[in-house]
Amino acid sequence: MSQPILRVRLARPDDAPAIAVLIRRVARRWILPDQSREAGQAFISRINAKSLREKICTGQRFYLGYLADVLVGVSGMRDDCHLVHLFVGTRYQGQGIARRLWQRTMRDAVRRAGTRRFTLNATRCGVPVYLRLGFRATGPEQIAHHGLRVTPMKMILPTPGRKRA
Repeated sequence: MSQPILRVRLARPDDAPAIAVLIRRVARRWILPDQSREAGQAFISRINAKSLREKICTGQRFYLGYLADVLVGVSGMRDDCHLVHLFVGTRYQGQGIARRLWQRTMRDAVRRAGTRRFTLNATRCGVPVYLRLGFRATGPEQIAHHGLRVTPMKMILPTPGRKRA
């Protein structure tokens, strides 16, 4: 029996409630245990359908990954250069879904804006994933303005037409 094919599409404003549910579930399992109670509560309070809908309506791009009709992952990019969300449902992790979502998100930013430099702020559990995707830490773990402990990371793509050294 073959595995279902991952289908990735751009989110619409009416997808916001489903995005919020997925992010909150994954965050409670993987992110919040490493954070202060206050930072965790603040993060969860920012991940709601209204806030996400507003972000989608004002141009922040979210990509949704589906297996059949099940939302299994989401990525969110701000300003075609800063990855703000990359979440995959716990039971679907380890299947390459994060990589596929990232590749689609990155490819579209390169196409839309010519982006060659991407940034993100990774939580502890995300750092190994982002390293495997090709990001590098740009500093030590720190407390971000919103209270979460994060590691700043970046990826710089090679200039088109130039060979890697």
